[in-house]
Amino acid sequence: MKKINNKHFKLTLSKFSTGVTVVTTIVDSKFYGKTINSFSSLSLSPPLVLYSLDIKSSKLNIFKKTKNISINILSKKQKKLSENFAKKNPLWNSLNYEISKNGNIIIKKCVANLECSIIEQIKKGDHIIFVCKVLNVLFNNYKPLIYFNSKYL
Repeated sequence: MKKINNKHFKLTLSKFSTGVTVVTTIVDSKFYGKTINSFSSLSLSPPLVLYSLDIKSSKLNIFKKTKNISINILSKKQKKLSENFAKKNPLWNSLNYEISKNGNIIIKKCVANLECSIIEQIKKGDHIIFVCKVLNVLFNNYKPLIYFNSKYL
């Protein structure tokens, strides 16, 4: 066993395979999105999920003040999309999306899309946890984009 420090902890967590999502929202008619792999189901009844953002994230204040989001679970063919939304100022011009009846950004050709309302924000450590009630879902039979050992699979 290694003594825990930030480097060892981060390396250890990289050994856990995760899916990759892009969380999107619209605030004051402007589109925002952020690549997130800290996404998890929370409850079946009621249907709840959660994701978290680092308190140093450039998008934190946007997501703290919005109520409605979509969580877009990326497919294996959407690696470039994930890389785009990991940037501070992602490009939207070539994105294949639609606006739902509820006014959420739904990225097309994802494994799944969840329309949610943020019902709680919890500060823990160096992150804010967003607890979200799932309002609508859409899913497809695509293969997921997986992140493992700090690399896409």
